[in-house]
Amino acid sequence: MPRPLKIAIAGALGRMGRQMAETIPADPRLELVARFHRPGSTGEGLDERDEALALADVVIDFTTPAASAELARACAARGGPALVIGSTGFDAAELETIAKAAEKIAIVRSGSYSLGLNMLTGLVEQAARALSADDCDIEILEAHHRLKVDAPSGTALMLGEAAARGRAVSLDDVARRAREGVTGPRPAGEIGFAVLRGGSVVGEHSVSFLSEGERLTLSHAAGDRSMFARGAIVAALWVAGQPPGEYDMRDVLGFGAQ
Repeated sequence: MPRPLKIAIAGALGRMGRQMAETIPADPRLELVARFHRPGSTGEGLDERDEALALADVVIDFTTPAASAELARACAARGGPALVIGSTGFDAAELETIAKAAEKIAIVRSGSYSLGLNMLTGLVEQAARALSADDCDIEILEAHHRLKVDAPSGTALMLGEAAARGRAVSLDDVARRAREGVTGPRPAGEIGFAVLRGGSVVGEHSVSFLSEGERLTLSHAAGDRSMFARGAIVAALWVAGQPPGEYDMRDVLGFGAQ
């Protein structure tokens, strides 16, 4: 039997960090070798970041965009470990840092590690390809708990990218992230986003295709965070054997080139 894959958890005291710490030990393919949080954090069995990186084959990271970008830089400077990033809300500079790190290490970065959501992404792309922008409008609605700090969510943007791919356009060129006041008629081809925040909602996403006389809605609701942990484990097992590069869950699930 091959040795277990050695995993370190970044953001160990966060919601997903705690979920990962519960999920990893139950998988015989994995060994949890280190947990670390932000610099200066102590207690609860935490390790220093550099010590954790020296022990791990893969780091699973659900932190913040700035922390993820810095972690990617640190992993690349060492020549490893590989990295699974679940943070969302990156700016252009942070994405450039991650892309640069991916020249030296393998990185999976995704707006969601849910298998169901990634299947939804594929369905959205197919529907957008089939339904003309002249005849059908696309609106994306997402809801999360009151503590989520970025909007729209990384998953909502991932769904928007899928819709834009289906229509062979750039999301940046057609996205409408907010509406207020007298906005005028809705332009053909626009992809709209709406956001709900409140309570303890783990995550809900829907993509509606609206035409004259009918509406098609594709949706997904997360019951608990264990689904994201399971998906991150699938990504970690996959990325450990990959050459340097930046990947997403479409690559992990084997349909990234389709």
